[in-house]
Amino acid sequence: MLQTTAPVFPQTFDEFLNWEPVDGYKYEWNDGEIIRFSGMKKKQYYIYDVLNSLFIEKSYHKIGTFMAEPDVMLTALQMRRPDIAYFTKKQIQQGRQGEDVIPAFVVEVLSETDQAYRIEEKIAEYFKAGVQVVWNIFPDAAVVYVYTSRKQVTICLDDDICSAAPVLPDFSIRVNDLFAPTDGENPTPIA
Repeated sequence: MLQTTAPVFPQTFDEFLNWEPVDGYKYEWNDGEIIRFSGMKKKQYYIYDVLNSLFIEKSYHKIGTFMAEPDVMLTALQMRRPDIAYFTKKQIQQGRQGEDVIPAFVVEVLSETDQAYRIEEKIAEYFKAGVQVVWNIFPDAAVVYVYTSRKQVTICLDDDICSAAPVLPDFSIRVNDLFAPTDGENPTPIA
């Protein structure tokens, strides 16, 4: 008789930090609640590649780093993993010393499995923690929601320009360029 056991989830935050799930999912901790998600899918990697190439082309790599799925402690009880986050060089050094740092710019690449109330929950948490710009990218709909606060959102389609200002003033791209199929070349950034 085949016997299966239910996965054992951590009960405390310390247990969560040392936990290594083996089910192929990623997890976030929200005040004792464990939230399962799948992270960026293979078909979405190109978004990170396009944005990272723009980051490097604009020379922002000299003042910071663009990181995929970092652990971000928004509060002592909330650990989130944005799909992409920007950290300054100073923040990287603070992290090296064990300090929790909040990225000023985060990107979430969303799919059909993301629930609307969870998306809204994260936006509220990000801004409460000090994030200044959030991009919610919906690849299947080719739309980007650019938030500069919970009340200030720009919905970008087609030739609309998505900007990470004021955090990264020259980091901007047309929606069509973000989603355009490429032949190995990266889209032309906005000058």
